[in-house]
Amino acid sequence: MILYTAAASPFGRKVKLAAHCLGLIDRITPRPTNTSDPDDEIRRLNPLGKIPALVTDDATLYDSRVIMEYLDSLAGGGKLLPASGPARFEVLTRAAKMDGMMDAALLVVYERRFRPDGMQVDSVLATQRGKIIRGLDSIGDADYGRGAMPDFGDIGLACLLDYLDFRKQVEWRDHAPQLVSWMADFAAAVPGYHDTLPAD
Repeated sequence: MILYTAAASPFGRKVKLAAHCLGLIDRITPRPTNTSDPDDEIRRLNPLGKIPALVTDDATLYDSRVIMEYLDSLAGGGKLLPASGPARFEVLTRAAKMDGMMDAALLVVYERRFRPDGMQVDSVLATQRGKIIRGLDSIGDADYGRGAMPDFGDIGLACLLDYLDFRKQVEWRDHAPQLVSWMADFAAAVPGYHDTLPAD
């Protein structure tokens, strides 16, 4: 399987962490991808030109949630995402919140990266940061206790927090100090955590 992603992408990192946890990482070959390059292969594989995309023997899959569910199914199902019932929808809802916060974090980066100096729109930056802050405020007390097999929501939260540290859109510790110990426990327990940290 070929994973089209970028080293800094929190969404691509979610997939890599899931693959590590499920024991599938050795079956995946990462392919560096530049979504800003009109000639990059990603635009043929995913007409939206977004990462990550996973090419299997049978199909091309996107986005990160779809790919993670596919990997979970390859590992027998019910590992990172409960197979059914209220627990499944709780995890999916939590994962969706993390994805929304990551989307907001990316939009802050894009506003700074793609608009000329002095042309950034402060109201756009404030709106996106507000989404992140409200999301962090909503998490409440948290302990990480799932060991080497986090769920989709846990993986999303860890990737979000590390991405915020990497790009510095928001200082998450100011809004969710209870997550400091959560993050330390996650980092110590989850395989592939350090190998997948975001990088330019």
